Amino acid sequence: MLEHLLPVSQPPSRVVIVGSAGFVGGAIVERLARENVPCLPLGRAALDLLAPDAAARFRALLVPGDAVVTAAAIAPCKDIAMLVDNMRMVGALVGGLADAPISHVVNISSDAVYADEPLPLTETSPAAPTSLHGVMHLARELALRSGLNVPIAMLRPTLIYGAADPHNGYGPNRFRRLAAAGQEIVLFGQGEERRDHVAVEDVAEIAVRVLLRRSRGVLNVATGDVHSFHAVAEMAVALAPRPVPIRGAPRNGPMPHNGYRPFDSSASRAAFPDFRYTRLQEGLRRAAS
Repeated sequence: MLEHLLPVSQPPSRVVIVGSAGFVGGAIVERLARENVPCLPLGRAALDLLAPDAAARFRALLVPGDAVVTAAAIAPCKDIAMLVDNMRMVGALVGGLADAPISHVVNISSDAVYADEPLPLTETSPAAPTSLHGVMHLARELALRSGLNVPIAMLRPTLIYGAADPHNGYGPNRFRRLAAAGQEIVLFGQGEERRDHVAVEDVAEIAVRVLLRRSRGVLNVATGDVHSFHAVAEMAVALAPRPVPIRGAPRNGPMPHNGYRPFDSSASRAAFPDFRYTRLQEGLRRAAS
């Protein structure tokens, strides 16, 4: 669960965003700018975490009091080589942060760290990943926790969507783009599996709130609502300028997560009572505008 170390919001002296050129990191940079919080964005061009001297270069960029967001990863992690590279990257992060006088770390993890359960997942659900992507994120969490002695918040978002998504993953991002282009949407099976989808702006909002309260612990970033992929496709088509067909296709394997991946979002409500997740229909509309 999440614990606030500050009773009221107080901006850090500076926030360093590692992975600022990425989908989530870039959204956090934009949200911090609206809050007028000083920020040092570090994309790969500024800090290549796979370089031999990455830890030393990272350490040289830090100043006392910095809060750090770690949003850099090679994702989705699909094979052993990618897993190894991700471990090298987190090694550089820990090496640079270990003796630095920083105030706080916020790590962008993933709900992939959890095993599948028939009931809604919570922050106390077992972390038992069944994919290399989940293994990668859990290993990053463990490396940061074991290597650093500062307050750390682990944010575990579920499937993220938004206008700037670079992966065009199956679901809201791909369906919205296909529908906008007038192209057919092809579903796995009949699109019957149900998942939670969270807007990237909501992930950024939660991350900034965590920074402002110097929160520590674990928080799932998920709306608590599930929608079938067929329903998501219908939402995307409803926003398109012209009718677009939706059809199913035979699956090559079993449905991921047994076709159902719900979350209990009560911890988000407890941590930030005035925050409300964006409803999927509204998030899709906003991404399409």
